[in-house]
Amino acid sequence: MEHRPQLIKSAAAGDADSFATLIEPLLDPAYRLAAVMLADRSSAEDAVQEASIKAWRKLRQLRGDLSSLRPWFLSIVANECRMARRQRWWSVLKMAEVPPAESAPAGGGSDLRRALLKLSSEERLPLVLHFYLDLPLDEVAVALRVSPSAAKSRIYRAAKRLRSDLTLEEVF
Repeated sequence: MEHRPQLIKSAAAGDADSFATLIEPLLDPAYRLAAVMLADRSSAEDAVQEASIKAWRKLRQLRGDLSSLRPWFLSIVANECRMARRQRWWSVLKMAEVPPAESAPAGGGSDLRRALLKLSSEERLPLVLHFYLDLPLDEVAVALRVSPSAAKSRIYRAAKRLRSDLTLEEVF
């Protein structure tokens, strides 16, 4: 297998196999991020596919060293999810088809899921990147396009809001 710097150069030059080799390990975390942000598997798959196409087209714009590839791609996925949510807002929904929050099945994680969904997507994103995808603060900062200290503050504030929606047993 080629070295990663050569893979990026080859992929930027249009080599689809090099791009596939670069992007494949990022697809699972990207899908998990999209699934949490959109709460719909099909929409998450679409968002990751669109983000992959955009990443392919914009690979030459990647700045920094190789460690910036993952947060760069995840920020593209997050932006694609934001756009999908905005488009969904404009679509017509029948209120009868939307299940009420109280009818969600009881069981492990449903209260946490419900509490996460109460957060805005801007509050949920840093939590998902840091705790669910295990990105270090510097990569969260790159994905959010903020400084590491701002990323840390966003994670703290979002976690504080999340804790307020959970009972004491769920927090510990």
